[in-house]
Amino acid sequence: MKNVRLVVAVFCALFAQNLAAQTKPVSADALIGLWGSEEIYGPTVRGDLVIDARQPEWRAQIGGYQIVFRPEAIKLDFKLPADAGEFRGQLSSDRKTLTGHWIQPGGPWPFNNRYATPLEFTAIAPNAWKGTVVPLDQRISLYLQIDKAADGKLIAFIRNPEGNMVRGQTFEVELRNTTVHFSNQNGGADGTYDHDANTISIALLDGRPPVMFTRRDRNSAVGFYARTPEARTSYVYRQPLAQNDGWAVGSLKDAGLDPKPLAELIDRIVTTQPSLVNPVDLHSLLIARHGKLVLEEYFYGYDENRPHDLRSAGKTYSSALVGIAQDQGFKLAPETPVYPLFAQYKPIANWDDRKSKLTIRDLLTMTSGYFCDDGNPKAPGNEDVMQNQSEQPDWYKYTLDLPMASDPGGDQAIYCSVDSNLAMGAVRQATGKWIPDFFYENLARPLQMRNYYLNLMPTGEAYGAGGMQIRPRDELKLGQLYLSGGLWNGHRVISAQWVKESLSVRSHFQPRMASDTDHAYGYAWHSRPHEFAGHTIRDFYAAGNGGQYIIVLPDLDMVVVMNGGDYSESKKFFPFESDLLQRYIIAAVDPAR
Repeated sequence: MKNVRLVVAVFCALFAQNLAAQTKPVSADALIGLWGSEEIYGPTVRGDLVIDARQPEWRAQIGGYQIVFRPEAIKLDFKLPADAGEFRGQLSSDRKTLTGHWIQPGGPWPFNNRYATPLEFTAIAPNAWKGTVVPLDQRISLYLQIDKAADGKLIAFIRNPEGNMVRGQTFEVELRNTTVHFSNQNGGADGTYDHDANTISIALLDGRPPVMFTRRDRNSAVGFYARTPEARTSYVYRQPLAQNDGWAVGSLKDAGLDPKPLAELIDRIVTTQPSLVNPVDLHSLLIARHGKLVLEEYFYGYDENRPHDLRSAGKTYSSALVGIAQDQGFKLAPETPVYPLFAQYKPIANWDDRKSKLTIRDLLTMTSGYFCDDGNPKAPGNEDVMQNQSEQPDWYKYTLDLPMASDPGGDQAIYCSVDSNLAMGAVRQATGKWIPDFFYENLARPLQMRNYYLNLMPTGEAYGAGGMQIRPRDELKLGQLYLSGGLWNGHRVISAQWVKESLSVRSHFQPRMASDTDHAYGYAWHSRPHEFAGHTIRDFYAAGNGGQYIIVLPDLDMVVVMNGGDYSESKKFFPFESDLLQRYIIAAVDPAR
């Protein structure tokens, strides 16, 4: 009994000591430094998809699911339970070739859309095929930087390369026991600090558990720093590697490009300290000249195989599909009236005789006349207004029913995403094809594109105003296609006439800032002037929110791709094209070559 009392006394003493340690206030300075979280939220269904038609009862197997389904003629469509995934495919008439698309479910923001990605199958037995599903990883990286200000207060900011969450905001930070309180003029939020585990947890994603941040440093924060680990020397150029994806590669020297200004730009990207005002927040930089890929650099956790969100740069792919449909003889041309193509959508709300004058050209040049200004949150055709409403899931019908604000046509363009989406819808109406199939057959496959993902509308059709995810090397191919007059590696993909019409100035946007001078527009190609060797040249570029640029410079026989992470911060990403292009890339071109 005496020994038991001793053990109990020792235990109580240790418990009291531990309790005192736990209740001892922790200095808020313990929060100072970098914290990070990188998560992949799914989807979980991936891997081999086997379709077995050896028995009258067809069966599909993937990710532990076994689905029995009935084909409709050559169509092979099925869905997994609980919206875990969907397949849309078709079998050739001789039953030898199976193609199709895998549709993955939506995930957390910014991956709340469903995506369609092509599947190519191989025969593994008579009447049995296998393809590999590689869904888009729903990767969300978050970095919390906490510093002490000159007045002794703690301040913080959050960086999110995939979507620029919590953009442009700094917070005051207070530690109250185990509660971390973040506040600024927009409000506040509370997190939990675990001193022993050295973690901070904050609820940042709607419908998801709190994000758990752990300690990071310079060598463990891929996505916060431009390069990890830290580069110890200045940039050293390396010629891109051939990857059997259609790109011939070459050197800067052979392309007539001075490496010095390009090295200066890349060193600037790599050495700029992460902050809310980083002016060179680029994820990728690629240059092709004289038909060869000569520069390929990636930053902030991106690489050559990771697709990038194109945002509104995807509008230019819609324009390309219109041209391809016209080339193939479908009843679709710039002068084609829009509303007869959508006859099944009658009756039309807000009918206005001006709608009868609306043409495909007006959609492609953003001169539709719809009340749809994306810069005006009160406009019913504003992209966010359309996407956030739930009464009309068919966004073609929603657009066709919009009120008119002006006559169609003219020189004054109004940035209006629904125009581009309706142009893509016109391709579907004219061809009768599901857009992912038409895109794959007529653009992606000829351009040897890999691992791309088309975001879908609520109806399951591809959204034509942006948001597709494509590898930067494949983005560059669209620019090269137009630079080459519609040819890719000698093969005709789109007519030279459509390219010429598309890269012609047809309307103009009002400048959004001082550098946005002479902002012209073709068929979904922006255009601005630049100075080169004492004279003015024009670029033509596909552009997307955050700094997504596919830039064609016909006078220099050059194509440039830039991808960035400054979503919804136009003052930061507009200068990628208006300033960085001129200062570092055009400046590298040898006028004699």
